[in-house]
Amino acid sequence: MQKTILITGCSSGIGYDAALGMREQGWRVFASCRKQADCDRLREEGFDSPLIDYTDAASIASGLQEVLDATGGSLDVLFNNGAHGFPGAVEDIPTDGLRHIFETNFFGWHELTRRVIPVMRDQGRGRIIQCSSILGLVAFPWRGAYVATKYALEGLTDTLRLELHGSGIEVSLIEPGPITSKLREKAIPIFERYIDWENSALREKYESSLLKRLYHSSGPDTFELPASYVTKRLVHAATAARPRPRYYVTTPTYIGGFLRRILSTRATDRILTRL
Repeated sequence: MQKTILITGCSSGIGYDAALGMREQGWRVFASCRKQADCDRLREEGFDSPLIDYTDAASIASGLQEVLDATGGSLDVLFNNGAHGFPGAVEDIPTDGLRHIFETNFFGWHELTRRVIPVMRDQGRGRIIQCSSILGLVAFPWRGAYVATKYALEGLTDTLRLELHGSGIEVSLIEPGPITSKLREKAIPIFERYIDWENSALREKYESSLLKRLYHSSGPDTFELPASYVTKRLVHAATAARPRPRYYVTTPTYIGGFLRRILSTRATDRILTRL
């Protein structure tokens, strides 16, 4: 039988490439998006595309039900991917802004995952694959809100993997570093909505650093890779007899993992504050 995978956040970047790549591998791909216009576009490209907005529990329930109705109640792989950035200094992030990013990057993932687990338990098998980040391993300045969601995701996923041991459900994390995507552009409206940088104690640092990087692309980052490199890890996590608990993508992620394992916190801080 044709294998099935539900991928979230497929309008562009990692999610879109993953949808294309898994379809090329012969899978039936349910490429979900949070906007109906993007779902319509993907349907025109031949995908099943349920509407799933991580901030809307009703859309999570209805989107998953659409998948299960189409497959006769089964699902082989869930790839949680949809997320957005939120640049700004921690002291300038209003609590409502932090709640906002957690709804999209963490709580919605948990809601969908909890709904999928009983399906996989009943069929005795399945894969849950989470798209984390290098920022789930080490913290970077100006990325506190995003870092917080990914640290939370790493801890919850590690726990889930332990609890599902022996159930037939495998759980993996994919941890990309810089990947070609629209993450920067999509973070601008969130930044403008929540961060009052002009009245910040760090205004000069915003002007000399973050604003330039946020609003003016200088081309690919050092070590940046196309989204297809994430898709390669996804294919392995979805098909290998023994999928890995973690998949690093890009050189910076390997460096970040090394720093976390080997160096003291103080030594790591010295390195990261110079970036």
